[in-house]
Amino acid sequence: MKSDDRQARQAEIESAAYQLLEERGYAGMSMLAVAKAAKASNETLYRWYGDKLGLCCAMIAANTAEVQQVLVRGNDKAGGALQSIRALCPALLGMLVGKRAVALNRAAASDATGALGAAIAAGGRAAVMPGITALMTRALAERAIYAPDAAEAAEWLVRLLVGDWQIRRVIHTMPEPDAAMIAGRAEEAFTAFCFLCAPGEG
Repeated sequence: MKSDDRQARQAEIESAAYQLLEERGYAGMSMLAVAKAAKASNETLYRWYGDKLGLCCAMIAANTAEVQQVLVRGNDKAGGALQSIRALCPALLGMLVGKRAVALNRAAASDATGALGAAIAAGGRAAVMPGITALMTRALAERAIYAPDAAEAAEWLVRLLVGDWQIRRVIHTMPEPDAAMIAGRAEEAFTAFCFLCAPGEG
């Protein structure tokens, strides 16, 4: 199968898996059910993903791909670090409170084994935070911000950006925000971050 064809087929399979996660939770989402919903063979799913957790890990990686691309562009040193941080904010917030991340987190909350939660932590936060920290290292080197260290600055940005939005989405008390809401919140968080981390006069 050609690479583009396989990617398209994987997108269809993963879309079916998200639908089943929402309907049945992690425990009720079997590989066979995904195969039937996606009109794929069970053998193909096991060959491509290994098992159900492997499928979810692929879904997590695909969900963070846009943010990873923004981080790669932001860390290429083509422009100022502050503008790269600003560009990151809407992409990161949109991913964290988007339908797919919320479906994964809701499923993880109901998974008594903790396997899905561990996969989300490894493929989400642990995969993305090093890139954000690298961006903060650049900002510190450019003297665009002040913070105790890059890791602390990265944590501050994420807290300002996300606040309670993700948990409210997961527990069904907040609808999915539209693009305008994401952009507004992202700009507010960036402004607050710049104020918090403003370099001193000296």
